[in-house]
Amino acid sequence: MGTDQTLHRPGTPLAGQATQELQPASGAAVECFALTKAFGSRLALDAIDLQVPLGSIFGFVGPNGAGKTTLLRILTGLSRATAGSVRLLGRDLRPDDPAIRREIGYLPDVPAFYDWMSASQALRLAGLLSGLDGAEARTRIRDVLDLVQLEDSEQRIAKYSRGMRQRLGVAQALINSPKLLLLDEPTSALDPAGRKELLDFIVTLRGQTTVFFSTHILGDVERVCDHVAVLDRGKILSQSTMGELRARHGQQVIAVEVTERAPELASSIAGSPWALSVHPGPRGEIMVRASDPPAAQHAIPRLVAEAGVGLVRMESSELSLEDVFMELTGEQPK
Repeated sequence: MGTDQTLHRPGTPLAGQATQELQPASGAAVECFALTKAFGSRLALDAIDLQVPLGSIFGFVGPNGAGKTTLLRILTGLSRATAGSVRLLGRDLRPDDPAIRREIGYLPDVPAFYDWMSASQALRLAGLLSGLDGAEARTRIRDVLDLVQLEDSEQRIAKYSRGMRQRLGVAQALINSPKLLLLDEPTSALDPAGRKELLDFIVTLRGQTTVFFSTHILGDVERVCDHVAVLDRGKILSQSTMGELRARHGQQVIAVEVTERAPELASSIAGSPWALSVHPGPRGEIMVRASDPPAAQHAIPRLVAEAGVGLVRMESSELSLEDVFMELTGEQPK
């Protein structure tokens, strides 16, 4: 994918659109206050508070069913909250405010199109809904199709693969050069090369367009996001910069593999003052997150010797978002 600068000029007004810039006094592109969504007795969102800084690439992560898509549907006006309030780009979210919709691009988890249309026809319709027409619309359509590597042909969308539909969905979300770009699982149907190209493009938007990036693929968030919030069972468990998140949860994880009686050794390690968390690893090793890694590295061999077991392996690695995610949600990320 290319990175043509004509695609993401957030300050460029569209045809028929007001030129007044939205500069929220709070410095947040998205603000949620005690936002709640109930489906009968089940709470999909449980009084969440959320702030997405202007110009950030914000990772919104959680397991499938955590409530991520529910929030995105509320932000786009496709669903209404049961309680609480939302501000987008400094304005209260209201169903009767079409101007704010023209400032937003949205990619749903499964993009839907009229199958009898071609890609350019679908984008022309999306442009018209955003007040984009004429020569400018034709230029934008050509540019976004080039960006997502789709040909401007007369092939009907009905013949598109899932990956091609996903690429067209990205193009549609970008057609109006949005100030706020909402992406719901944007890389889910892309092959490795397409996924890398899309993530590389998202990085180019930092500081220009606010990107709200919902996903359960933690590696994608770690690669491109500067802020992150973790959602589980409708509740926000953590929200901060990536650096603050790692600082809060420690910087290193120590993997300890022994010949036998790993649970007993794990209990012994967990009783040490520097042990922040101790849990089993994917291959039966003991994963230790320490507040003082040097102290842990000195003490663990002694604890192994005292337990009377053999030490097979002990190695340190940088804390990953997967480590934090598992600690916060209590489950292995998918």
